[in-house]
Amino acid sequence: MSRRVVIPVVLVSVAAIAVGGWLSLRRDAPRPASLRAEPTSAFYAAIDTRQNDAAPLTLNEVFTPATRTLGTMRLDSTRQVTDCDEVLRGVSATGCTQALQATYRGSTVSGQFLIFNVSDGRAADALVSALGKDGFVRQDGVFEPARSRAQARAMGHYVTVSWVGGTAPDQDLISALVALDGLGRVVQSRIVAAT
Repeated sequence: MSRRVVIPVVLVSVAAIAVGGWLSLRRDAPRPASLRAEPTSAFYAAIDTRQNDAAPLTLNEVFTPATRTLGTMRLDSTRQVTDCDEVLRGVSATGCTQALQATYRGSTVSGQFLIFNVSDGRAADALVSALGKDGFVRQDGVFEPARSRAQARAMGHYVTVSWVGGTAPDQDLISALVALDGLGRVVQSRIVAAT
């Protein structure tokens, strides 16, 4: 075999291995068993762009003392990242400047909540759409993804993701998801401040 033939064969082989590895990693990436995704709406028009709501979110603003316990779950940890892709898998958050995350634990249900600060409503809708099909957030909560529920919402230039799972009955998972998703109410105070 001549050298001209060997190099393309090696390159094709390496590319096939890389694509196969990438696909197998994506297939194994944890995703919720049930996901509801919502685009932004006119209700959030006052904060449709970061220009109208320039102050960054803070951990204390989102995770207040009143949210240390949500139903049967207790706040376990919080963190803030500026590289939003650090908390995502298989998808990228275009125009994102920060993501705040909390994990909650309970005896039969656990969960995690994230809020992304992206550039505008279009970027928020694009992230929610991608979460629904291409990838998801990295799992930091201790629960089985195959027995989990999640909610992703675009709200103006923010995206919230609530994800719960565990051994609790389905009704308890729904109650935990509603409680966790309530952390997104912080966005309403941003609407008031922008109007």
